[in-house]
Amino acid sequence: MVSEFFSRVLAAAGRAVRLAFVAIAWPFMAAHGWYRQRHLMVKLPILAVLVVLGAFYGYFIWQTQVWTGFDPNFVDRYKLAERQAAGQERPVPAAGSVPQVTGTAAGASPATTAAAVVPRQCQTSAIVEVAADLTDQNVNQNAWISSMLLYRLGFFGIDWDHTLFLDNKASFQRGVNQAVRRTSAELVDTLGRVRGASGINGDLQDARGNLQFDEFSWYFGLDPFGFKTPTPAYYRAAIKSLHKFNTDLAACAATFDGRADNLVQFVDRIASDLGSTAAILRERSENYNGGWFDTRADDRFWFAYGQLYGYYAVLSAAQADFSQVVRERNLTSLVNDTLAQFRAALRIQPAIISNGREDGWIMPTHLATMGFYILRVRSNLVEIRAVLDR
Repeated sequence: MVSEFFSRVLAAAGRAVRLAFVAIAWPFMAAHGWYRQRHLMVKLPILAVLVVLGAFYGYFIWQTQVWTGFDPNFVDRYKLAERQAAGQERPVPAAGSVPQVTGTAAGASPATTAAAVVPRQCQTSAIVEVAADLTDQNVNQNAWISSMLLYRLGFFGIDWDHTLFLDNKASFQRGVNQAVRRTSAELVDTLGRVRGASGINGDLQDARGNLQFDEFSWYFGLDPFGFKTPTPAYYRAAIKSLHKFNTDLAACAATFDGRADNLVQFVDRIASDLGSTAAILRERSENYNGGWFDTRADDRFWFAYGQLYGYYAVLSAAQADFSQVVRERNLTSLVNDTLAQFRAALRIQPAIISNGREDGWIMPTHLATMGFYILRVRSNLVEIRAVLDR
């Protein structure tokens, strides 16, 4: 009886697969039959269109599957431990390294001459450098998926975010961009100026404005109708503005206010942002248990992963930019533990995202796992804020 039951189940499954194959293949077979009966003058344009579509989709699939520059440990190349606090004036080169100047003006002392020859140099901001590099990875090293035409058209009219494939990289990029956007806002409002004593830095303001631009803009749109500037162009302009700020900061012509109260606000904003993401993961995990077949689980997971990827780099840079505050408040151990929590979360890279029940034994629950790690990171950030507030 048992063997007969399983034989019937397998036979029914086989029939279902065959019917599904026929349903999928029938339109293509019908189109092929129609195409064979057409004149050559009809066949050639159709063939040309199909070749162009094939090339576009091949490029699109390639861009969604190849993640250039992806490396959770890429912050190691900045050698952050060797940097001073951002904005601090760097030591003047030793006397032997100062180039000799002939024809000193009458009455000018050697010290005055050396000061004129050696311009002031200040430490650039690692936070600004990391934000620019994260955006560069999104739009220069890789194509910005969310504004690509085929991504916007969807899969036979279905939004790619509602499918099980070809949308992971787009969600990851938007997560990284969320971290960079939050960082750019804090750079403008608090870090890039002395509150109450200086105005907003124009380069940082331009960068924030460009990074806030719509993530889905292509060359042409319907709302509003007409030609547009695509999203990557705005983000590339933001990269230039961030580099310009750091160039001015290196020449001591810009300000980075590395006070403890600014770090408190920055950490608080990041903790709040991660808390919102954890709530989104919890809502999806609790109310939807589609396992491997939850079409939105991968979007939620990779957005959160991208956000952690971005904030890990930003907070690593913040440890260098606020190194004086970190030392004075004895935060080194706590900050390093927080960054270790980030690295632990970034090691979770499942090939297929599953949103199963938390007590399930067949389908794992990757959303709940990622939410757990985000809350661990957020808990550490709250503790850092508490120490800074004392």
